[in-house]
Amino acid sequence: MLSETTVIQERRTEQRIANLEAMMLIRAFEEKSAALQAAGGPSMCTSVGQEASAVGVVGALEPQDRILTNHRSAGHLLARGADPKRVMAEILGKSTGYCKGKSGSLHVSVKELGVILTSTIVGGELSLVTGVALSMSMADTNAIATTFFGDGAAAEGVFHESLNLAAVWNLPVLYVCENNQWQAFVHRRETMIGNHISERARPYGVRALTVDGNDVEAVADAARTAADYVRTERKPFLLETFTYRLRGHMEPDDQAYVDKDELAAWRGRDPIAQLERRLIDAGISISAIEAARERAKQRVEEAAAFAVSSPYPDYSELTTDVYA
Repeated sequence: MLSETTVIQERRTEQRIANLEAMMLIRAFEEKSAALQAAGGPSMCTSVGQEASAVGVVGALEPQDRILTNHRSAGHLLARGADPKRVMAEILGKSTGYCKGKSGSLHVSVKELGVILTSTIVGGELSLVTGVALSMSMADTNAIATTFFGDGAAAEGVFHESLNLAAVWNLPVLYVCENNQWQAFVHRRETMIGNHISERARPYGVRALTVDGNDVEAVADAARTAADYVRTERKPFLLETFTYRLRGHMEPDDQAYVDKDELAAWRGRDPIAQLERRLIDAGISISAIEAARERAKQRVEEAAAFAVSSPYPDYSELTTDVYA
C-alpha cells in the first residue's frame, strides 16, 4: 500500500504534467493560428507567454462559474476544456465553430462551458461582469463570475466603475488582470504610474494580490485562494498575474517597437520552460515531457485540418441567431 505522502506526491506530479500539457496545447494552438494567418487566414490576437495565467486561473474555477474574457481568449477557452477543433473553426469563420463562424476570434462564447462572452472592446467585459455577478447574488448559488482583462483595460474608466459597483453591492466577481506589460503597441510604463494594477483595488476596499504570472503553480494557488474568498464571502477580489506578451499585439506584427533585451529577458522566464525544468528537477523524464508536447501538437494539427476542411456558413445564416 502506498503511503499518504507518496499518493500526494504522485497526484502533484500528475497535476504538474496536466498543467504543462495544457500550456503546451495553448502555445501550439496559437502558433498554428498565427501560421494560418500568415498563409492568408484572418488576423488574431495571441497570448503567447501568458499560458500560465490561463491554466492556473481557469483550473481553480468550478463548473458552475461563469467566465467573461477579452480579445486574447483562446487560452482561456482551451483551459476551460473547449474543443480545439471548434475553436479553430470559429477563428477561421467556419460553420463548425462554436458560434457557427460568426464570431471569429474576437467574440467567441461557449455557453455549455460557462464562457459567456469574449469582448473585443477593451474593458467591455468589465462593464458586463457586474450584471452577471448580480444575477448570481440574487440566486441560490455559490457560483462566481470571473473576468479576464489586461493592464490596458485597467486604464479605462469602466474598470473603476465596475470595481466600485462590485464593492458597494458585494458582488461575487473574481477580477483577473493579466498584466502583460503591453497595451496594444504601447508599453505600460508609458501609460501608468507604478507597476501593479492590484494597487488600485485598495481605495475601493477590495482585496487584491499580485502573483508571478509565469509560474503556473503560483497562479493556481493564488487563484484558488481568491476564488474561495469570492465564493464564500460573496465579495470581489482582484488577482493580478504579472506576465509578458511574447508575440505582437495582433498577427502579423514584427514587434519592431519592442525592446529586444527586455523581450529576451522575459523569454528566459517562459512559463512552459519553467515548469519543464521543475519537472526534470523532480525526476520526471524528458521523454514524458516530450510525449506531452507531442500530444498537444497532434491535437492542434487535427484541429487545423478539421477547421480548414470545414465549410463556411451558408448565406441563410446571415439572419439566424440575431437578437433584434
